[in-house]
Amino acid sequence: MRNRIAALAAILTLAVPAWAAAAGVQAPAFTLQSVDGRTVSLAQFKGDVVMINFWASWCGPCRQEMPLLDSIYKQYKDMGFVLLGVNVEPDSHSANAWLKKTPVSYPILYDPKSQVSQLYQVQAMPTTVIVDRQGIVRFVHNGYLPGDENQYMNSIRTLIVQ
Repeated sequence: MRNRIAALAAILTLAVPAWAAAAGVQAPAFTLQSVDGRTVSLAQFKGDVVMINFWASWCGPCRQEMPLLDSIYKQYKDMGFVLLGVNVEPDSHSANAWLKKTPVSYPILYDPKSQVSQLYQVQAMPTTVIVDRQGIVRFVHNGYLPGDENQYMNSIRTLIVQ
């Protein structure tokens, strides 16, 4: 029995990337195209607190969360905070249609081949990752329920003053 438990623990350790299981590792680098055609990379925001929000237009919680994220972005953007919305859909038409109805002021990036979402081991929509000024992952949150934005703001406020 003890051997089975040890074997299962070893398998689970290999199946979950270390950075996803615990904060404290370097955020994986990426470069994506933005909604306005610019090339945006995580590296250009070194020195800022960065929230990466993975979303899809078909995701109800994503749609519910986006206006709240926009409020957070507007509140903290002048304090060294950046919010990057990463759309994970293979075709950006639905995302663009959604953004026309519900525009946001933060940058929206496209990950049509899900390369960045795979790099970040995204398994739920939405997934939110907060990275500190040194590029270290400090917070990972899967899904969205009303009130989760308070956790985001607590993390952002803590990291902005560091």
